[in-house]
This record gives sequence, C-alpha cells and structure tokens, in this order.
Amino acid sequence: MQFDLTPEQRAVYDAAFKYAEAELHPLLARMDDDDWYPDHLMAKLGADGYCGLTAPEALGGAGMDLMGAGMVAEAFGYWNTNAAFIWGPHENLCLNNILRNGTEEQIARYVPDLCAGRKTGALGLTEPGAGSDALGSMALKAVRNGDDYVLTGRKMFISNGPVADVVLTYAKTAPDLGAKGISAFIVDTKTPGFSVAQTLTKMGWRGCPTGELVFEGVRVPASNLLGAENAGVGVVMSGLDIERAFLGLPYIGAAQRCLDLSLDYAATRRQFGKPIGAFQMIQSMLAEMYTLIEAARTMSYRVLAACDAMQKGDGGRGDIHKLCAATVLNGAEMIAKVTDMAVQIHGGSGFVWETEVNRHYRNARIASLGGGTTEVRKLIIAEELFRARGLRLA
Repeated sequence: MQFDLTPEQRAVYDAAFKYAEAELHPLLARMDDDDWYPDHLMAKLGADGYCGLTAPEALGGAGMDLMGAGMVAEAFGYWNTNAAFIWGPHENLCLNNILRNGTEEQIARYVPDLCAGRKTGALGLTEPGAGSDALGSMALKAVRNGDDYVLTGRKMFISNGPVADVVLTYAKTAPDLGAKGISAFIVDTKTPGFSVAQTLTKMGWRGCPTGELVFEGVRVPASNLLGAENAGVGVVMSGLDIERAFLGLPYIGAAQRCLDLSLDYAATRRQFGKPIGAFQMIQSMLAEMYTLIEAARTMSYRVLAACDAMQKGDGGRGDIHKLCAATVLNGAEMIAKVTDMAVQIHGGSGFVWETEVNRHYRNARIASLGGGTTEVRKLIIAEELFRARGLRLA
C-alpha cells in the first residue's frame, strides 16, 4: 500500500494481510470450485477479532474508523475476495448500519452477537421487481398490527440472505408516499413466516450465499423498527453511500493480487527465448494495471475518510453522495480492466477455471452491478453536479 500510513494503520493492514493469507486464502479454491460456503467462517472471524471493527470495544468490537476497516477489507480481498464478500455485507451493510442508526437497546441486543460472529448479518433492499428503482418500486409491505409490524413480500439477490440470522430489511409502511413511505426493520430470520425461496448459482462470488427471501406475514416487534417510521430512506441512502465506499476495497485487494500474479507469470513464462515480461506490450499492460490500481486506491481511501466524517442522518445527497458513486464507478471500471489484462497476460492458462486470475475475472463482473449499477452511479454523479451549480433540468 503506497500511503503515508501511521505505524498503527500499517500494523492493522499487515496483521490483516498475514491473517488472510493463513486463514482465508486456503478456502478460496474450494469455495469457487464447489460453490462451498464455509459455515465456520463468521464464527472464526468473530473469535479472532475481525467482526465489528467499527463497533466500540465495550460491545466486543475493535473501535476502528472506516479507514481502518477498509484496510482490513483490502487485505481480505487480496487473499480471498469470495470470503471478503461474506464478511463485508455482515460487517458493513448490517452491523455498521445498526450501529449508526439503532437505539441503545437495539445496539445492545444485536451488536455483541454480530461482533462475536455468533450471528451473521445481511441487508435486504433489492426485490424481484425492484433493482435500480429499489425505493420507488419496493413492494414488500409492513402493516402495523398492535405492537408488531406484519411484513409481506420478497427480497432478491440478498448477499448472506440464505445463511443470515439477522436481516436489516426495508419495507413500505406508507405505500402512497412512495420512497418517503419506507421504513427499516431488524428481522430475526427464525421468525415464523420467514423463509429462503432459493439460493442462486452465480458466475462469481461463489461460496457467498445469495438468495431470494420470502416474508409471509412475518411479525416484527415495533421495537425492531430502525429509526422512525417512514424515515427509512435516510437509512437506505447513508448506508448505500458507505457501502459503495467500503465494498470497493476488496476489489482493490483483488486487483493488486492480479497484478502481483501477472508480474510473477511475466517474469517466468518464456516465449521466443525470453520472459514475456521483456516484451513492451506486456510491460504496457502491467504499467496500466499499476496506474489504475493506485488511482482507485487513492480515491477509495479519500472517500472512506469523508464517510468517517459524515454525521448521522447524512448521506444520499451532496458531495458525499457524488463521491461515493464516483469511487464505486471508478473501482468497477478498474477491476474489469485489471482482471481482463491479467487473463490476457496469462494467455491460455488464464482462461482455465481454476487459475486464480480466472476466479478474479469472474468475480469482477458484479462490480458494475452491485450497490447500484454503473448507469445509476453516473446519474447520481451528474445530478449532483447540476445541483451543486444550482441548475435544474426540469
């Protein structure tokens, strides 16, 4: 990592890097080849202090800021991106969102178990008919009934959904208000009426359970309402901004791994009597890979620092919204180009399923879709650019 890091930050990254090499990298081949979910993973990460990084030590966390957590995410992504995208949704989309928006009682009830890895977390936003228009087209309804809300509907493409114990779920409590009628709920998946309709088979992120969740009259106590009723859009948008900033870091780790593997291959693979790294076309690709990674890394940590300074209730508008969309847009383009060049440098072996660059190439495709598509990210950036200049298009 080419940064002016403090000794404490360097120690965080180095420790996570060595840990991931020893504990996560050996899992990668089986996860990808067999679509195997290591059901011991979250408990192991929790026991070893890698869950709840942003949570206070009193709750079992590490008391880190998002910068420190991002360094761990990059190190995890270098050695096992698949495992990083089991840990990341738990750590950031669920646990950190509850920390940021929950009441003291909710935090005390859920965060210690999430920090310890005794429970696995997920976030439920996307639906079968609501992807890019997740807020406007949301169909999952929550109707108040006495001391409970009754949730009915479905969620789709939910990372960790098939294995989660806790799902931070968004539902319409006032459908006539559109996006302004959404509320956030903490849902225990053992509640009657909750089920997993299917676990999806994916081209990448194999071993990371992703599925469709069904809510058939799931009764959620009103005490599990996260934030105020009909104020879920604020939770959604601030969470999405931080998600976009945070979940780009495993891709930077994966891209760095591809560059390192490509350097090693280019130095040892010989053609026409010399290493292929001696040819200028290979050198050109390696130089471009390095430049793309460094630019994405610098931007990502800049945006994480901005997210650390974001106040509760902020996000979903202004510079931070634009920056988070821009960093994930740039990161997705970076990982697509870097993995493509890594496969090209590896030639025929890069096309073989079990080579590591092939695994990263398949994983990279989701980067332009998850957390908002590339097209949506561009719309966000353009809208904020116009808004900052006081220009209206309607």
